[in-house]
Amino acid sequence: MFEAISNSFSNAIKKIRFQDDEKALKKALVELKKSLLKSDVHHKVVKELLNKVELDTKKAGIGKENFLKALEKNLKDILEVEGKQGFVFASKPPTVVLMTGLQGSGKTTTTGKLGYYLKLRKKKVLMVAADLQRLAAVEQLKQIGEQIEVDVFSEEGSEPVKVVKDALDYANKNLYDVVLIDTAGRLAIDEALMEELKSVKEAAKPDDIFYVADSLTGQDAVRSAAKFNEEIGITGVILTKFDGDSKGGVAIGIAHQIGVPLRFIGTGEKMPDLEVFIPERITSRLMGAGDIESLAEKTAAVIDEKKAKELTKKIKKGKFNFEDFLEQLESLKKMGSLKSLISMIPGMGNVASALKNVDLDNSKEIKKIKAMISSMTPKERKDPDLIMKNNSRKRRIAQGAGLSQQEVNKILKQFNNAAKFAKKFSGKKGMQDLQNMMNQMKTGGIPR
Repeated sequence: MFEAISNSFSNAIKKIRFQDDEKALKKALVELKKSLLKSDVHHKVVKELLNKVELDTKKAGIGKENFLKALEKNLKDILEVEGKQGFVFASKPPTVVLMTGLQGSGKTTTTGKLGYYLKLRKKKVLMVAADLQRLAAVEQLKQIGEQIEVDVFSEEGSEPVKVVKDALDYANKNLYDVVLIDTAGRLAIDEALMEELKSVKEAAKPDDIFYVADSLTGQDAVRSAAKFNEEIGITGVILTKFDGDSKGGVAIGIAHQIGVPLRFIGTGEKMPDLEVFIPERITSRLMGAGDIESLAEKTAAVIDEKKAKELTKKIKKGKFNFEDFLEQLESLKKMGSLKSLISMIPGMGNVASALKNVDLDNSKEIKKIKAMISSMTPKERKDPDLIMKNNSRKRRIAQGAGLSQQEVNKILKQFNNAAKFAKKFSGKKGMQDLQNMMNQMKTGGIPR
């Protein structure tokens, strides 16, 4: 995410080579203007941003550092709109959220993603199938609910308003923390859609109304969000399909243009691929500084602290085994796409783009490792040393996994090296050693 825009910032900054060089500042601003417009940032937003950056840079004194500070400050101001951030719970449960949007925007899938996000945070969630316009919507939500183990409320042959009222009665009786109502969409905004939404809104009395916008539709997403806000009053936007949007500029302008905060962005096709949109953190990522806070929050939501401490002890003793590996792989999958996670680490934006198509479920290497581990006995999974120098065990495992013994040897070697690496950097001097290694890599001096 944001690679194109982030790269354009870097290119613009490089134009400023000397102090008090107005010509260089103009070149940087022209470079920035071209890149932002090409990335689908609205021309009025671009003009406003560049004017403020120019004024602030000149006021502080032209130079790379001051240009950088001015860009970061004004970018954050553009992204920041008065209102809530992320998911905000009502003072008295259940928190009721109306999910709105046009057909094809990913509204039903996003309802599921939000349900999964809340479930990971130990909330009891009820998803309500109130989209009765699209025949497959109710079934789709039921399937998603089954997949993520979140309850779904639906009624055969009913009307949306009745479904919502009955669902809220059910939620109150069964002490749910959150109710997510999936409403009907249309291929275009029409009077019938708005009248239905107004009736559902009246019945639900929601704490929040989210508009789900497809980032791939560019400025059309902004216009439709503005229309929904005008008609029913939305309190937040969720931008979907952001992983497929190579431009990424809609995220910069949408909140500023309609005066409603961007609350979440969809970063992939899977249920964990939903991120809170917090302006200062996104600004940090746009400036190439990563987003360690969001990464820490994602980690905390899926990794048990007690288990993490036990694993650390194992790694320090060199006792990390195949069962631990599978458990960590499952935890990692719950955190979302690998590309999204890597992009949160400072300076790793380019690496993230290279991982676009890496799938922790379906990559060839992961499938081979899973097949190999499945062919091991429980003792072998817990004690990798039983296999390392035992060719008969390797042959049996290879045959059971449908692999060659050479492939098994390769995976075992990689696993052994990874375990040694983890042990080395888990000690007191580990982080210093890691930093030294990273510095060597930057200068090309890392030994083979």
